[in-house]
Amino acid sequence: MKARPIDPTPRRPRWRRAALSLASVALLPVGAGALAIGWGAQVASASAPVAINAIGAENEYADVLSQIGGSYVHVSSILDNPNTDPHTFEASPSVAQEVSAAQLIVQNGVGYDTFMNRIESASPNGVRKVIVVQHLLGLPDDTPNPHLWYAPTTMPKVAKAIAAGLSALQPSHASYFQANVAKFDTSLHPWLAAISAFKAKYGGTTAATTEPVADYLLTAMGVRNLTPFHFQADIMTGVDPAPQDITLEDGFFTKHRVKVFCYNQQVVSSLTGSIRLTAEHAGVPVVGVYETMPTPGYDYQTWMLAEVRAIQAAVTNKVSTEHL
Repeated sequence: MKARPIDPTPRRPRWRRAALSLASVALLPVGAGALAIGWGAQVASASAPVAINAIGAENEYADVLSQIGGSYVHVSSILDNPNTDPHTFEASPSVAQEVSAAQLIVQNGVGYDTFMNRIESASPNGVRKVIVVQHLLGLPDDTPNPHLWYAPTTMPKVAKAIAAGLSALQPSHASYFQANVAKFDTSLHPWLAAISAFKAKYGGTTAATTEPVADYLLTAMGVRNLTPFHFQADIMTGVDPAPQDITLEDGFFTKHRVKVFCYNQQVVSSLTGSIRLTAEHAGVPVVGVYETMPTPGYDYQTWMLAEVRAIQAAVTNKVSTEHL
């Protein structure tokens, strides 16, 4: 499990601070030294905030948790391996232990990370707060596309809910969490501007996909995804599409009906690999999209902006970006 750093600011090692304190105490009488040690321990205890244990079921949610919580949270993510299929993930005992100790959890819902529900039910915790993004957005259980983080309206609501949850756990730092929400919202502006600019200039552009990973983003950009949703759903759930659907998908490329092919880089198969080769042979640029945030090198905002820029490069210059 990857734990994100809670504060990048360099700090003097604890052992060095202790050595300096003991050196000072050595100059005092025994009684005074004992009092100094006791006083120093009280000051250290009072000045050192206890980090909130927080978990993002997917690493994109963990990243936003870290941005909002800053130095007052210790954040880890469950799904952070780009080679793992989130739909078939099985939690280990160590994951269960980590979830059991968490005070705040952010998970996707819509059937995407049901393993979290099982772990939480098996380890009740009266203090633990759970933010389910599906419920936050008011979505029904049968929402067909679970990749909610690709919708531009999702993460601002998640960030606000995170701040509220953290504030309930540490009320004294509520203003800090709210300030970080404002910073986060501002940091989304380049991404939102890129979406608007693309839609204004290239709205109506056609695309094909293997799965509905980036469908919410494509819709926001004004892109028309010609791949039928039932085909995308079949690939997403591991069902073999009908032969006529595969022929239709291949025809989007051989007949040059689409400008870009958005390909799930995280979950691949011989079928999706074959479709990708058909697109490449037809000269249709391929853009890799991801279910979990590619790391290192990205936070949520820069990841989403990179996807928009890759799609624009494909549409305007026929440039493939199969890997971010």
